[in-house]
Amino acid sequence: MKLLTLNTHSWQEEHQDDKIDILARQIAEEKFDVIALQEVNQSIHSPIKKGNVKENLFVEVLLERLKQYSPKDYQYIWDISHYSYGEYEEGVALLTHHPIISSRSFFVSKSEELTNWKTRKIICATIKIGKEKLDFYSCHLGWWSDSDEPALHQMERLLHSLSKKRTSYLLGDFNSPSNVRNQSYDYLINHGLFDTYSMALEKDSGITVKGDIAGWSKNTNDLRIDFVFTTEKKPIRKSTVIFNGTNAPIVSDHFGVMVDI
Repeated sequence: MKLLTLNTHSWQEEHQDDKIDILARQIAEEKFDVIALQEVNQSIHSPIKKGNVKENLFVEVLLERLKQYSPKDYQYIWDISHYSYGEYEEGVALLTHHPIISSRSFFVSKSEELTNWKTRKIICATIKIGKEKLDFYSCHLGWWSDSDEPALHQMERLLHSLSKKRTSYLLGDFNSPSNVRNQSYDYLINHGLFDTYSMALEKDSGITVKGDIAGWSKNTNDLRIDFVFTTEKKPIRKSTVIFNGTNAPIVSDHFGVMVDI
């Protein structure tokens, strides 16, 4: 089973169309089973296509491009978390070419106002891969020291949502450096989650952010803040940073993480 997580920074990237093409080609090449995307945006003023989906929803455009390169029929779920920059409806998405048994979305932030950019929503899908049903989450959490929307509250609600019947995989941008002690990363590990990077038999640096990006202004450090966590301890074949300029071209202000289980 091969997983990918990526904060796409969608529609805010220079040469966005070229980067969509790079992402689509890589998905086709790697044949990911499940993909978790964050900052999956659509323009507020774009025409409605169906439901809450508008014509330029990033994941819709991505999947149309993917059809040029992959015979696999990927489907997706998406939901809006909040408005961003006065221009976008920003949300999280899950993509898979396996059967989606059920899906849901829920707020983990105190705020449920879409006009509050700190509002956080998670999506979850139960997906059947082979004979096994597994739960996958696409996560984009806040910061540990945020007095308005502390990450601790969000993580408590997230962990409370986990099924005791199935193995869960939590993928995404957790906005918590793995090397900072006694904050979000340690909290998740101390409350029953396992970091697939730590368990991987083969891995690289794991770094997913370099320098100053949105949410990390004036940052000068290399950060590992994008993760694939799981509720079950098991051997992980490989954890690799992708879209970092070395392993595939850069497509976002975050690098991606792919995990081979």
